[in-house]
Amino acid sequence: MNSSALPAYLPAELPAFLALAGPTASGKTAAALAIAQQQAVEIISVDSALVYRGMDIGTAKPCADELAAVPHHLINIRDPLKAYSAADFVRDTRVLMTDIRSRGKLPLLVGGTMLYFKALWDGLDDMPTASPALRAELAVQAAAQGWPALHAELARVDPLTAARLQPQDSQRISRALEVFRASGQPMSFFQRRIAQTQAAMAADTAPAGLLISLEPDKRAWLHQRIAQRFDAMLAAGFLDEVRRLRARADLHPDLPAMRCVGYRQAWTLLDKLNTLKNPTEVQQAEHDFREQGIAATRQLAKRQLTWLRSMPQRRVVACDAPDALAQVLALTAQYAVATL
Repeated sequence: MNSSALPAYLPAELPAFLALAGPTASGKTAAALAIAQQQAVEIISVDSALVYRGMDIGTAKPCADELAAVPHHLINIRDPLKAYSAADFVRDTRVLMTDIRSRGKLPLLVGGTMLYFKALWDGLDDMPTASPALRAELAVQAAAQGWPALHAELARVDPLTAARLQPQDSQRISRALEVFRASGQPMSFFQRRIAQTQAAMAADTAPAGLLISLEPDKRAWLHQRIAQRFDAMLAAGFLDEVRRLRARADLHPDLPAMRCVGYRQAWTLLDKLNTLKNPTEVQQAEHDFREQGIAATRQLAKRQLTWLRSMPQRRVVACDAPDALAQVLALTAQYAVATL
């Protein structure tokens, strides 16, 4: 099928590309830089947190030397006050991929925001875009009734979506109710429609690239790395970074940027510290924050792995294997020889 005939929410053909996905702390940045030393690539970040300026430590953003070593795209392109959607990512990435290929290089997509990958492979649905007014209305309702009450409301109008969400999943419950109130249709309606259309067109829209997925054989290995990285962030001044963001009068904890894992927990801690005087209570609050931040990051990694397992086109490399990097480099070299 000619891509020009496709509805706007369905995928168009992609140019050749490399992609490196995986859960947080799986070693994507180091592997991407190693690939860039051997292949003619430019890196496109597939990370919903790295787009934000001033959020460096808590996002494990590549350092200045790493960013200078190879061209990077979609990093530091948004103020934390402004949202960046999957639709924004797909629009920007398609332009970037074409430009990079025109320079005789391969786009190397690197990150762990699986919704972005999915939107790029499978297209976007035409459900309503975000509505600040509706979101504010839902936040007021949640403050009065609690998120479990809104989850119960969602169960009445969209039982399929409600069944896969926890009663305290404020971000996703809010979005699902926002879609319903804006359109009169449940979110599951839009998701089902695009899935059916994609199934009928799968042969015509398969991505023409190599997707390598870094997935640990041993979950304990990943958990240890997550804890080590969180401690390294704390040592590097993560809480001071969040204090600087909080000092801005225009930022608040309901913004997408401030709901990123780690930032949400840090914001809550700093609220609590403002009320505590006893050093023992302060120490306990900081200990609890560390545990909560690590637990939230583990949950993020679990969700990322679930997303990855729904992508049958991926080539899995065990990131905890001694030769993981060698496997990645061999796969990318084979693809680059056949493509460039």
